[in-house]
Formats: sequence, C-alpha cells, structure tokens
Amino acid sequence: MPIRLATLKDLPAVVALLIQDAKARSLLDPVLWRIAGDAPARIARAASAALNGSQALARELWLVAEHAGRIVGVAHAMLVPVPPIYDGSAGPPGLLLDDCFVSADAPSGTVEALLTATEAALVAAGAPRLIASCPADGPLRPFYERRGYEPVTLYMAKHRLRPASLPPSVRKAGAEDIPSIVKRSAEHRRTLAKINPRFWHIHREADGRFGAWMGRSLTFSDRDMLVAIAGGEVRGYIVAQPMAPLLVPAAHEIAAIGVVDDFYDEDLADISALSNDGMSAESLLAAAETAFVRRAIESTLVVCPAAWPSKVALLERRGYRQAKLWMLKR
Repeated sequence: MPIRLATLKDLPAVVALLIQDAKARSLLDPVLWRIAGDAPARIARAASAALNGSQALARELWLVAEHAGRIVGVAHAMLVPVPPIYDGSAGPPGLLLDDCFVSADAPSGTVEALLTATEAALVAAGAPRLIASCPADGPLRPFYERRGYEPVTLYMAKHRLRPASLPPSVRKAGAEDIPSIVKRSAEHRRTLAKINPRFWHIHREADGRFGAWMGRSLTFSDRDMLVAIAGGEVRGYIVAQPMAPLLVPAAHEIAAIGVVDDFYDEDLADISALSNDGMSAESLLAAAETAFVRRAIESTLVVCPAAWPSKVALLERRGYRQAKLWMLKR
C-alpha cells in the first residue's frame, strides 16, 4: 500500500475524501458537526496552505494512501505547540487530527498502513509523544486503541443552551481577581499532574505565565471570564471563549460553537467525588452557558480530563455528553 506526502495535485481527491468524512461525522451529531455551506472551499484552503509550502511541512503533514492509481485515504497531522503553562522542553507532541479518513472501498489494511506512516512522519519531525483526536464514536477509535492509544482528554458537548440569571455567587472576573484565579489554577494544575504527569507536565513558571494570559484574556471582547465567590474569596473560575479551529475539521461550521478549557472550582478538588454536591461548580457552568447564549452560540464543548470522574459526573449531570476525545499513545 503506497503511502506518501500529499501534493497540490492531490487536492481534489483529498477534498472529495474529506467531504465524505464530514458527512459521516455529521451523522454522529448533526448539531455539533454541522457541515458548512462552502465546505469544499474551506477544506481546499486548509490543505493547500500546507501543500503549497506556505506553512512548514515539518509542522503540518498531509499524507495519502494510494491504490490502483486512486487515493483511498488521507491523514492530517501536525506538531502542536505546547501551551505556555506546560513544560515543552521535550518538544511539541504529534497530533493526528480528526480529519483522517479512509474510504469504505479501500483495501484491507489501509487504515493500519496510513496510521503507521503518519506516526513515523511525526516522530521523524521530532514529536516526543503521539496524540490522536477523533469523535468518541468515530470509526478510527478502535484502530487507535489497538495501537496503544488511551483516552486522556474528553470533549464534552451540550446543545440548545438556555440562558439563566447570573447566580449570586458568580460574577464577571476583574483584574483584581487574577491572583486568586492563579491560585485556583495552581490547584487545578497539581491535580492534572497527578492524573497524568506525562501529558500534563507543568512548567516551573506556570503561575506567572497563566496570570499573564488571564490578564490578556480580560482585554479580549470575544470571551467571558467568570468567578465563583464564597466568603469574599474566589473559589472557582471559568472562561467561555470561541471555538479553536484546531478542534474542528475545516468542513464544519464553528461560529455557533463555544469552548470551555479553563474551568476549576473547589468542588472539584477531589477527583473521585464532588464536594458540596458541586453546586458552586455547576453555577459557574450555568453562567458560562448563559454567556454563550448571549453571543448567539448554540453549542459548547467543555474540555475534561478523562481520569477526573467528579468533573465528568458534574458535566453529565448538566447534560453534557462525550463528543470527541484526545488519546495519548502509551
């Protein structure tokens, strides 16, 4: 099975395959994975930016599988910059993105061959570890699991968000809250490091870096930063922000999807069980959902470590369900 780097000549075939991929993904969740009206053009722009050399091929890879002179599979992967609060000294990890796809009529073994070649290309480009992203019920998940990938991060989705009055315990964050948010973030990061130190390797200057980022975030008009207060102290924080293109394949419409990554409350300190029935953390979630509604955002993804049962339970209680996941290779 010939596997090679894609070229601009392959673009029509790549676009055709990824439209099939988008349609299959949309069947899993038509609201979340809504196909854009100009999906072919979006895919072409995304792929051609790398294929024509305007982006470093060492950081973004498109590979194709050929059979009988026809392209029957495509893989999209990249080296992902490490967020500044984590230690990236080992180098950026390699990520196999959601838009990896093999046609139904491809020969047996095509998926395995394509994944093997993509992993090898990422390692050759300098990736110290490998991550795969896919829908929770996607067809490639069993293949990743057989190759030693395990869920590390869940992306929990909720649709048809409803506005509510801001709970008395929750308010908008201000510059005066940054030190307390950093303190709670440090608690959050320590928990992440216990859950999986290989994936969440915390930078020694994480507090300062996170504080600087939160300070900048307060100046952005496209997001809402909220804090939960008890006894005059910040006990939790949440940031409701626009969807990152990295998380959604180019064929889909992301304008009506929000994402919550920075979210922590003292209710979640015990990863095995919620404290205080999770009322403070749930109030933060409700406030973030209301903020999204005010921005005409219909759906949201909340980033949640797979091995944090109390956080998963809270999200499920609020009506969130697994939509996609990142899997880390052992």
